Amino acid sequence: MAKVEKSEEQWKKELTPEQFRILRQKGTERAFTGEYNAFKGEGAFVCAGCGTPLFQSAAKYDSGSGWPSFFQPAQPGVIAEHVDSSHGMVRTEITCANCGGHLGHVFPDGPRPTGRRYCINSASLKFEGNEKTKT
Repeated sequence: MAKVEKSEEQWKKELTPEQFRILRQKGTERAFTGEYNAFKGEGAFVCAGCGTPLFQSAAKYDSGSGWPSFFQPAQPGVIAEHVDSSHGMVRTEITCANCGGHLGHVFPDGPRPTGRRYCINSASLKFEGNEKTKT
């Protein structure tokens, strides 16, 4: 798959203001406010910027953090990791490997089998599946 490259103006036209703020400007949603935090449904979560499948619903779990959390990506290579030393701390930022959109961060405190918690902004995602139910 060829990498997606667009100008900031193109991104602004294609994304909502909230998606642009998060995906392109590395913003963050407030905890417990995102559309997919308590979302339950079977299917795939894809990048809101380019449609790359990022996570399967089977890997989603309630971490209690206030953001949608997953223990593994849909497949190897769809997530890129970067050192993030902003806000006086060192974390691992994750982006879509295809378009570079900011997704959130990954932490080493997730469940088995990976022990990783991919903490994702809902605005970075779109859901594709048959069931769309919120609880």
